[in-house]
Parts: sequence; structure tokens; C-alpha cells
Amino acid sequence: MNTIRFFWKHQPVLCIAAVLTLISMFFVPPSLHYFDYINANTLILLFALMGAVAGLRMCGVFKKMASVLTQKCNSSRRLAFFMMTICFIMSMFITNDVALLTFVPITLLIYSESSEKSCNLALIWTVILETVAANLGSMLLPTGNPQNIYICSFYSMTPSELIQVLLPYGIIAYALLCLSILLLPKCQIDAKEDKATSNKFSWKTTICCILVFIISLLTVAGNVPSLFCFISAIVLLAIASPRIFIKIDYMLLATFVCFFIFTGNLGSIDQIRNLISQILTDHELTISILCSQVFSNVPAAILLSGFTNEAKLLLTGVNLGGLGTPIASMASLISFQLYSNEKHELSGKYMVRFLIYNFLLLAILYVVSLIL
Repeated sequence: MNTIRFFWKHQPVLCIAAVLTLISMFFVPPSLHYFDYINANTLILLFALMGAVAGLRMCGVFKKMASVLTQKCNSSRRLAFFMMTICFIMSMFITNDVALLTFVPITLLIYSESSEKSCNLALIWTVILETVAANLGSMLLPTGNPQNIYICSFYSMTPSELIQVLLPYGIIAYALLCLSILLLPKCQIDAKEDKATSNKFSWKTTICCILVFIISLLTVAGNVPSLFCFISAIVLLAIASPRIFIKIDYMLLATFVCFFIFTGNLGSIDQIRNLISQILTDHELTISILCSQVFSNVPAAILLSGFTNEAKLLLTGVNLGGLGTPIASMASLISFQLYSNEKHELSGKYMVRFLIYNFLLLAILYVVSLIL
């Protein structure tokens, strides 16, 4: 029982997906048709990208980049601007959760040297801005988050089409984030270089992982077959370092498989299919945002994609839906968990500010979506 509770605590989305899948099997018995539900292209791209990012992160490339950029930051607002911008840009290429796993710890390290009380509040706002920046910046490229990879694959949407849909929201979101820097109290900080990974750098690992990343981008664009991407990723990652395969989040892949089967089974039940189709009709944007608040935006994308052909509205809804509750985007839980483990954490104040800021920003962008 302790093992089950531990697993449920650390993998709640996977557990919920597995339970829903098992329930759906009572209505649609297992058969060979289950394999038709699974989008192999999406799983291959996720596997390759997670492997490439894990390798680059393992040899300290991202931490080194962030450390260099923060050397000249000596105030809370300047640091917040740099770190927010880094998360916004890098999340497009390394996904929102990896961006936060990479850069939030460096922010916490920098503030650990500050003793001013005002810095405690500045740290809270900096982590919140990093989180929101990662969630919103990641929507601008297919590689930024799993729901974009899935939607591009499911609807055969090209990267240029995705950018055309989401770029206006990205520009407005970044402008709002820049204005939000004024929320931070002013305090002096000492930015220190993170030397913990300086001896781990490897050209072999870096080059192999960059090649995997490039092949993945070409696969998303439709220029490279997914099978070639899968084989190339395995070979290159093995050459880079076999330890990379341990770092890949296989639980995320399993979560996708469960939701593929669950949504596939739902789509096989006429009554449910008709009900969801009726609810979604003319309300794709609103329903996808609301579903994201409860199920998280990745499962929401998988769930709703089988019931609508409005790819652009669904794409916009699940990306804007990453704002709001902490579970709207699983990346938000990552940054909160990192912050809550700090010695001088103020989790209550963090959560109140996180919710108010996220829902305010979501409301603004939702109004923008109605205008556009």
C-alpha cells in the first residue's frame, strides 16, 4: 500500500489515465483495434526529444548557459527579466518542464546567498514568472510541449501553421511578462556562477544530442520518416552515453499510451461521441481551456482531439489552458515542488500569487482570443 501511495503521489496523471483506461475497457473490450488508437509518431518524437534534452542537461550545457547570462545580474528585477526571457525562449526548444527543471534551480541557488526579506518575495515572483514564461513560450514551436507535438502529428499540422496561429498570443504574453517585472520588490542579489557541472561537459554527448534534436525537428516538419528518427535517436544516444536512456521520462510515454486507448475507446461509444461532439461544437476554445484546468493540457488535447476537426481552436485552447490551476500544466507543479523544497520557502504566499496571476493572465489572453 505504501508503494501504491508513493507511486500515485509522484505520478498522479499516469495513475488517473490508467484507471480511466481500465474503466473504458469494460465498455470496449481489448482487441487489435487498440493499436490503431496509438499515435506512434507522437511517441517516437517524445522519446527522441526527451533523450536529446536529457543528454544536453546531463553534460551541463543548459546550466552553463544560464550561469553565464546571470553573471551581470545584481538586482532582483534584472535577474527576473533575464531568467524569464531565458525560460520563454529555451522552452520552445527544450520543452517547458525541462526549461523549468534547468533554470529554476539556478534562480534558487542565486537567491540562497541573499539575506534580505524583500528577496523572499522577489524569489516567489521570479519563479512564478519563469513558470508562466515557460508555459507560454513553449507554445510557439511544436517541440515546446507534448500537446503541440501531438496536435501537429494528429492533424498533420506543419510548424509554420502552428506558429501562425499562436505567434500573436506569444508576443502579447511576452509583453505582459515584461510589464510584470514591476511586481518584484527591488533588492540587491549576488549572482554566482554554477560550477557544479563544469567538469561534466562532453563534445561527443553534445554533438550527438544536437543531431537527435535536428532530426526530430525535421520529423515534425515531415521531412524525415518517424522510423528513421526512432532508429537514429537510439543509435546516437547510445553513442553519446547509455546513461541517457535512464533519464528519459518513460512514465510520460506510458501516460500518452493510456490516454490514446482511453480516448480511442470513448470514440468507439456512439452515445459518448455524440455528446462530446455536441458540447464541443462552437465551443472548442472554451471547453479545451476548462478541461485543461482539471485534466492538464496534454491529456485535454488527447481527449478532445478525437471529437473535433477544429485543430486551430483546440491548439489555442490547450496552450492558453496551461495557465490557471497548478495542474493545468504539469510543468507548473515542477517549479512549485522545487520552490517548496527550499529552506526559507513560503509555499502559501507562492500559491496565492500563482493563482491570482495565472487566472488574470488567462482572462486577458482569453479576451484577446475572442477578438482575434
